[in-house]
Amino acid sequence: MEAFTRKGISASVAFAAAFTLLAGCTGNGAGGGSSATADPPDSASAQESAVESAGGELKETYDPPVTITTAWGVDPALKFKNGETIENNVATKWALDKFGIDIKSLWSVTDTNGAFATKLRLTMSSGQKMPDVLVVGDKLLEQDLIDSGIFQEAGTLFDKYASDTWKTAMELDPHVWDPYIRDGKRMGIPILDYAYNHDYLLWIRQDWLDKLGLQAPKTIDELETVMDAFKNNNPDGLKPEEVTPLSIGFKDTLRTWMGSPSWLFGAYGTIPNQWNVAEDGSLEYGSTNPAMKQGLAKLKEWREKGYIPQEVALWDANKTAEPAVAGTAGIIPGPYWMSGWPLGDTAIVPEGAWKPHAIPAGPDGTAGRHGTHFTNGVILINKDMEHPEALFTYQNYVYDHLANPPAGSPYEIGLFKGYDYDIDENGEPVYGDDIEGGTVNVVRYLLVRDGARIPDAQMKALLNLADGKEPSTRLEKEVANNYGVETPGAAKVLLSQEGISYKNMFTGPPTETMKSKLDYLNKLENQTFNEIIYGQKPIDAFDAFVQSWMSGGGADITREVNEWYANIK
Repeated sequence: MEAFTRKGISASVAFAAAFTLLAGCTGNGAGGGSSATADPPDSASAQESAVESAGGELKETYDPPVTITTAWGVDPALKFKNGETIENNVATKWALDKFGIDIKSLWSVTDTNGAFATKLRLTMSSGQKMPDVLVVGDKLLEQDLIDSGIFQEAGTLFDKYASDTWKTAMELDPHVWDPYIRDGKRMGIPILDYAYNHDYLLWIRQDWLDKLGLQAPKTIDELETVMDAFKNNNPDGLKPEEVTPLSIGFKDTLRTWMGSPSWLFGAYGTIPNQWNVAEDGSLEYGSTNPAMKQGLAKLKEWREKGYIPQEVALWDANKTAEPAVAGTAGIIPGPYWMSGWPLGDTAIVPEGAWKPHAIPAGPDGTAGRHGTHFTNGVILINKDMEHPEALFTYQNYVYDHLANPPAGSPYEIGLFKGYDYDIDENGEPVYGDDIEGGTVNVVRYLLVRDGARIPDAQMKALLNLADGKEPSTRLEKEVANNYGVETPGAAKVLLSQEGISYKNMFTGPPTETMKSKLDYLNKLENQTFNEIIYGQKPIDAFDAFVQSWMSGGGADITREVNEWYANIK
């Protein structure tokens, strides 16, 4: 059954076209994609007036310096050297010296167990001073901050001040603005991420396939043949009970970043745990589509045959990597970059044993995978910020010079000497442990998370390498050195199925009914699906689940989601 339609991948198709044509584009003006999506149609002149009056004069440097205040949730794994801190380091000194921008931290916390979100909520509720610029990656926190009224409409500032490079990157998917629109106003600037970062393919032990004389599976039936051979005729002599043919888990959701079975349901026509475009053009919750029954029945069958872990409902994403790294798993689904980590840690198997393969199709040739949005958070700008244009001076430079520096760029070999690279006595760049005092991830010191990412830039670099090009640009060298030898080929496999990538089409703030009913509905879904997979309930229990989901608030949520979708369109 075809549960999702081609409308559901329109953004991906648009990206494919842009992927080919971007090199010839030169962004101009405000960028048609974002403005067309976000701006209310009633008053073009009012919009132009708002753009004109937003902020002050954009400068390359500020003399005297201007201040941008912020707050930091510091990754506990982030390292510092030379006595530096997140408040005072090589990147904050660079901002002051180069732009005359003094980045001041109101406070910082080590972000464990949601400490950053907790601190922000306390700061907001107690009426304490909020930063000029906040970089946030927590979906619920983002929406609460936007709804607080503390932060200003950011779209007009972006239209006025953002560089062509930044605007062109944003235009690759105009839907990136959708989560941050309120009454037609763009209240935050999306932080762009690399495209397809968590789209799935299958990583398979190629040495096992070769020893058994098997081809990589192209269909679900062929996949079952491979899994049975891996388990019951294991080429490394492992006993059946020692083998995990397909390492998956769904402790929290059927749609995790690694080890998820969501692509199995795609073979029958739906993607669970997200909103898909239905045949009538409306949005439907994928977990309630009848195609789910076939996928659930298949997971039940696979568990009974020992093809998947017996405790699959207790395994999270990280747990699914354990048998793969231990050399006892034959297949693990996940992103294109997994040959670098965690599969690069599989020391007991031959080099190149893990190979990337396409997602298999169902009985009618259907295939589908959860698609990755091109975002990783939002930039919020305080209404009281004195110089909002200074943020764009900073971030425009990062996009124009650091996002994808070409050969010959001052940043071709790295950002800060002595931190992420150094120069040896022969004048050659060195990295990692060859840097005195060790390497640090200085990109995470920048004001905006990961500096600046152009969604298609990394994929272009990987495809260049896959086609045999020697790495010459900084991004090509970075992926060649850090992402695992199989990653370029995996990127090519991924894009060979670009058309089966289905993104979650609802990216708005929680609806009114979601706020009160979603936790209950999620628990109902997880419990019912687990009971079906474990044989505690018949497959027809799915139909009763759908009725309970709808009557328990799901029907109201569906209506609210589609009202949002109609407004966004």
